[in-house]
Amino acid sequence: MLLHHYRFVPDETLLDTSAFREALAASRTPIVVFKEALRELQTRLDARFRAGSDIRDLVHGRAWCLDQLLAIAWERYDWPDDGIALLAVGGYGRGELHPHSDIDLLLLLEHDDDTPYREGLTGFITFLWDIGLEIGHSVRSLTDCEREAHADLTVITNLLESRTLAGPEQLRETMRGRLSNEAMWPSDAFFEAKWQEQIARHYRFNNSEYHLEPNIKSSPGGLRDIQMIGWVAKRHFGELRYEDVVAQGFMNDAELRILSQGQAFLWQVRYALHMLNGRAEDRLLFDHQRAIAELFGYRDTPERLAIEQFMKRYYRHVTALAGLNDMLLQHFDEVILRAHETPDVTPLNARFEVLGGYIQVRHANVFRHRPGALLELFLLMAQHPEIEGVRAETIRLIRDHRHLIDESFRDDLRHQSLFMELLRSGGNIPRQLRRMNRYGILGKYLPEFGQAVGLMQHDLFHLYTVDAHTLRLLKFVQRFREPDGHEDFPVAATLVHQLPKLELLWIAGLYHDIGKGRGGDHSELGAIDATAFCERHGLSPRDTRLVAWLVEHHLLMSKTAQKRDISDPDVIHEFALAMRDEVHLDYLYVLTVADITATNPSLWNGWRAALLRQLHTETKRALRRGLDHAIDREEWARESRDEARSLLGTVGIDIPRADALWASFGDDYFLQYAPSEIVWQTQGILEHQPSELPLILANAPTEDMAEGGTKVFIHTRSVNDLFAATAAAMEQLGLSIHDARIATSSNDWTLNTFIVLDDDGEPIRDPQRLEEIRHHLVEELDDPADYPRIVTRHTSRQLKHFKVPTRVMIEQDEANARTIVELIAPDRPGLLARVGRIFMEQDIALSAAKIATLGERVEDVFFITDKAGEPLTDPDRQAQLRERLCDTLDV
Repeated sequence: MLLHHYRFVPDETLLDTSAFREALAASRTPIVVFKEALRELQTRLDARFRAGSDIRDLVHGRAWCLDQLLAIAWERYDWPDDGIALLAVGGYGRGELHPHSDIDLLLLLEHDDDTPYREGLTGFITFLWDIGLEIGHSVRSLTDCEREAHADLTVITNLLESRTLAGPEQLRETMRGRLSNEAMWPSDAFFEAKWQEQIARHYRFNNSEYHLEPNIKSSPGGLRDIQMIGWVAKRHFGELRYEDVVAQGFMNDAELRILSQGQAFLWQVRYALHMLNGRAEDRLLFDHQRAIAELFGYRDTPERLAIEQFMKRYYRHVTALAGLNDMLLQHFDEVILRAHETPDVTPLNARFEVLGGYIQVRHANVFRHRPGALLELFLLMAQHPEIEGVRAETIRLIRDHRHLIDESFRDDLRHQSLFMELLRSGGNIPRQLRRMNRYGILGKYLPEFGQAVGLMQHDLFHLYTVDAHTLRLLKFVQRFREPDGHEDFPVAATLVHQLPKLELLWIAGLYHDIGKGRGGDHSELGAIDATAFCERHGLSPRDTRLVAWLVEHHLLMSKTAQKRDISDPDVIHEFALAMRDEVHLDYLYVLTVADITATNPSLWNGWRAALLRQLHTETKRALRRGLDHAIDREEWARESRDEARSLLGTVGIDIPRADALWASFGDDYFLQYAPSEIVWQTQGILEHQPSELPLILANAPTEDMAEGGTKVFIHTRSVNDLFAATAAAMEQLGLSIHDARIATSSNDWTLNTFIVLDDDGEPIRDPQRLEEIRHHLVEELDDPADYPRIVTRHTSRQLKHFKVPTRVMIEQDEANARTIVELIAPDRPGLLARVGRIFMEQDIALSAAKIATLGERVEDVFFITDKAGEPLTDPDRQAQLRERLCDTLDV
């Protein structure tokens, strides 16, 4: 079944069959003649593809040319009678062949005994292999076809699409009769089986069209979804022309246009993938994305990369196709297969009713007479959570009336009130906003959101397009509100119920990334758009300012937690000043957690949770103390020391011994650690004395030391290369360092603490694994002259694709008399160890480090001084450090 008006016209300029027959007759090596014809055919097709020919002409043209060549090859063999035929099946049966698609053939026998044809079959198949065709073939009798099709969904699906290439057409007609839906696989059973098959296929791709490297055939919205529509329609209606499909009411002209355009685009991409790879390939990998974007004429602009422009077009097509697939299959089920059923009807108002659990319009002119009903429908669904979805015919009407949402619609107070009522309804708002996006309503009502639909960022950090990420963020906020949210997000789940107006968070979430892809600071652009939305929808000036502030500062909390030393009282005071009050702090915390979890599932772990929790707690304490009362560093250190001293007795530590030890530690030590950690480290040091071996303490996270990672404490003689050696040893263990606090006592013993996660991103809890870590570190750090080998592991294919230039930013932390080095570099094995070596070579002392891996890059922050404990203020020395880091890490 063709899903468009297109009809292929045989093209002798692709393959001159008369000339081919003459060449074949004149040659003693038919294999060479066939091979040359196939090579010339592909060369012509590729040239036409690069020149911009209609992709349908190329895909159907290649199939037509193969039809001719296979028929001619068939003639070379003596078949004893008309009891055998050569059929094209599957994709080839549809008349579709990409450069390296399988050529699916059925050698159909009238009778079960294949003895008379065995020699010819062997010779024919061998010949096809010899000339280089990629064939998939089966030899079946009519009885075989009937039996296997009855038992196997894949077989019946494959045989639905068949054409006779050589031999009697009557054999195929007989087969079709035996496989009719009266004989087997009636429409409802076939539909249900194929629907379950599609559900399973979509599940393998997380039910999402949005993948960084999508499979254009099998992902939701891919070619399989288009074929699914054709299979279901063909099984029910039989062989149909375009006009018949519309006449049967299965789809309309606009829907066929979407399918046809989407199929043509995906065919272009698939053809390019095959051509560029020289083999069958359906995965749109990063390298392919770049090459195809260039092939399709996209060029980088200041706002967006060519690859991002191309992928936006891809995502928009597959999103439209996935939505249409859902609607058409639901329509087929409701109106065609279940037409005889009479489910209960529950009126909702004059415009809507619920039929069998699904909402529908009460008459076809509802949206034309009352355009606001395009928003009202979603409000009703939020108010009635028992409604399972929207009837297919109503979805079709929604699509057909989207054009009514124009500027005058958006300026109508009634429509603005409906949208705000939806946001304030208290129902599952994200679910309704996802539906609005699926049906194309959200981007029409909020054009600034519509511009972001399908917009991707070309990196490994942002796994989703802007619109998909935004809706995921809102989904996580909804999860915080539900009972099971408290287990994974205890702080956010508590705070979300304390926010004065939840609708302000919905709005901030909608707008937080909406400024991306336009050039400039997306946070500032989003704040401008959010302000306009709030003013247009009648929010108070105070609420408007809060929403705009949240959008503009939505990255502030995560950046502060991950890049600043939040054990520093001055950092907490500065952040508290930015927050203004606890309301701003709580809104921003919930938004930040939802943003991180919605960006990339691997980002949210116990370590990041602990950082944000600590920042939130300390900032709330500072706000309650009063912003005009800056936190006193000495007082904070004294309080921490006194509380730790009060805990010493619980673990049997003599206070005078502890005081003698602490005398060499300095105030910064007591600022960095909680009292329980101080006691843990003190106990370890005192019990380890007088041994000269390195002391390594490693423990799993506990409630009183809730760091979200495994804490490794190292107490040993201070040597220049200790950080580099430690980083290299931890790399050997497969550990990732997320935080480092480097301190040295006045008698030159280290007080270094590392927060690490195992290679699965989780804290280490297994006692045997903890002991392995302790043993390995003692062994590697015992002899400073024996520097541990830096691991050289394989870099993943995806990482190799991204060329992230190393950037080094240097600034001064005057309050703490140290220099801050921010490093953005490609993520590579052994990176921290190499950085440590450079610090050692440059006579630099490290006091702390904040480590963050964001997809294909790292964003690490190091707090350093020179060996005398002074900040690096000399411009020449800064330039030397910057150059050394870039030269080493860009190799």
